[in-house]
Amino acid sequence: MVWPLVACFAIMTALSFPSIPVWLGIHVSVISLLVLLRRLIILLVISLFFGGFWILNSVLRESVSMLKVLFGISLIIWIAFWIAKASAVNMLFRKTEAGKIMTSFTAMLIVFCACPTIFHRTQVGAANILAVPTVPDKSHWNVMRSVLRALTDRGHNVTVFTSSLDGDREGYTEVDVSAEQRPPLVDVDATYLIETIGKPGQIIPMLVNETRVSCDKIYGNRLMADILNGVAQKFDLVITEPFMSECVAYLATVLRVPMVYVFPPPIATFLERPLTGHVPNPAAAGHVLSGHGVPETFAERFANAVLTVYCSTLMWYAEWNLRRTNPRPYDAVELVKPSVIFANTHFVTEPSRPLTPDVVQIGGIHLTPPESIPKDILEFIDDATHGVIYFSFGSIVSMSSLPENVQSAFREALAGLPQKVLWKYDGEMKDKPKNVMTRKWFPQRDILLHPDVKLFISHGGISGVYEAVDAGVPVLGFPFFYDQPRNIDNLVAAGMAISMDLLSVTEKTLLNAIFEIVNNDRYQKNAKIASRRFKDRPMSPTESVIYWTEYVLRHKGAPHLKYHALNLTWYQYFLVDVISTVLFIAFLVSSIIYYGLKMIWKHISKYFHTVKSKRE
Repeated sequence: MVWPLVACFAIMTALSFPSIPVWLGIHVSVISLLVLLRRLIILLVISLFFGGFWILNSVLRESVSMLKVLFGISLIIWIAFWIAKASAVNMLFRKTEAGKIMTSFTAMLIVFCACPTIFHRTQVGAANILAVPTVPDKSHWNVMRSVLRALTDRGHNVTVFTSSLDGDREGYTEVDVSAEQRPPLVDVDATYLIETIGKPGQIIPMLVNETRVSCDKIYGNRLMADILNGVAQKFDLVITEPFMSECVAYLATVLRVPMVYVFPPPIATFLERPLTGHVPNPAAAGHVLSGHGVPETFAERFANAVLTVYCSTLMWYAEWNLRRTNPRPYDAVELVKPSVIFANTHFVTEPSRPLTPDVVQIGGIHLTPPESIPKDILEFIDDATHGVIYFSFGSIVSMSSLPENVQSAFREALAGLPQKVLWKYDGEMKDKPKNVMTRKWFPQRDILLHPDVKLFISHGGISGVYEAVDAGVPVLGFPFFYDQPRNIDNLVAAGMAISMDLLSVTEKTLLNAIFEIVNNDRYQKNAKIASRRFKDRPMSPTESVIYWTEYVLRHKGAPHLKYHALNLTWYQYFLVDVISTVLFIAFLVSSIIYYGLKMIWKHISKYFHTVKSKRE
């Protein structure tokens, strides 16, 4: 009764090790079941053995080293047992049918016991991951939360220091740091955002300081101090958000573990050099604060180059000044660089440009499967004969803080539309048009996926941009600050959006823009094209996060992904030393030639002068 045993083992092996071709297990199983059964007790015992091994593999599928040890020991014992038994049978029944059966059984057992070790692909054990978000704002947390959920769903254990509490779940532990971190930005004055924070000279020093303050508060947490001192739980990986300072890398440096960065907004171009070693070409890649995705004119290229140098210098000076005036322990050590950077970008909403291998695009990872729209909102949408317009400026901006002339322009323009409007508005709106529904919160993603939505009026936050692109909805953009102008400009370049200035908008210009988008099929078609491109990927953002995180764990930090330019100084990277050497050599050669010719000319002149004197 050998072959049924082999059949069971083949099936269990195929189930336990997905890398073994399914057809191989089926083929062997079918052949095996054709042979007569003779030893039921042996089949039962060994089937239980391999069944137990299969269950162990299913339960501990990530514990590779343990499985290999258990399997190896079992393999040696069973092979030795059956070889010994087969040898004994062969000596007693060398020419009998029993001897042939036992010999063939031994050979088949050895072959199939070797199959898992041949075909098995190394997997990653359940890792202990420490996550430290540094920016408590909702849009940033949505991306970080999606990354962490992907890893916990995979079976990894995550401990996160956060002020945005979701509640502990299996493999997910929260440490409340709401007392240490600043509260999330909510309902901020729109004019303040545009006229103050929107300027590079204001926002960069502010964000550098904020990141360092966040580092100080998190590192001052009692549990974090225990982790840093090695008296708390051990971790295999650190996930954090650098934003504008690398002080967050101190944690991975002390723990001596790999580190992964998560960038909820697009990566600031002036941060790429210190993090990846690469400097985007200002002639081809728009600066994150430039307001455009691709510089197309000489003036834009010139301004882009100046802005790149200015912002890089500004960030360096802000960090240097804080280190000088308020030194911290993390300023005294050489901080590690990230093994992988998860960037919330995608080539549909971000112009194509070179990226180093350690930068992985996960744009849209926060997108969740659609849910049902609340009944009152759904009825409002279904009653709209000409469709619906959705209007939201996100969670940071307070709609009621808009200048009165701007609010009046919006109210009057929207009142004259045949479409109905869902307007995310905090507080009570005076003179609210009849075709407008206001709420402090709307299920934005679910609404944008409704087929009757014709337009999304947005501020250009990257989360909302991905939701619009995924749903294939055109956008009318009123960007405020930081990456928002460039986000909207990228949609304009894709032919699915129009960008306008918020503080100068009037009823007439707003109506013209809305009618242009709603009545011109070109915007709708381009939005659908962008949506198809956005969804056409080799793997989802969640799968990318899982794969590359485990890749870093498998390869001990994956140092081979890092660009060698990280080891170069600025003058080496920009070839200042090489160019200086070439210029020096050229100057030296030119000088030698010059003085050589000068001496030759001097001797020739002297010779002719002597000859001339003798003739006279």
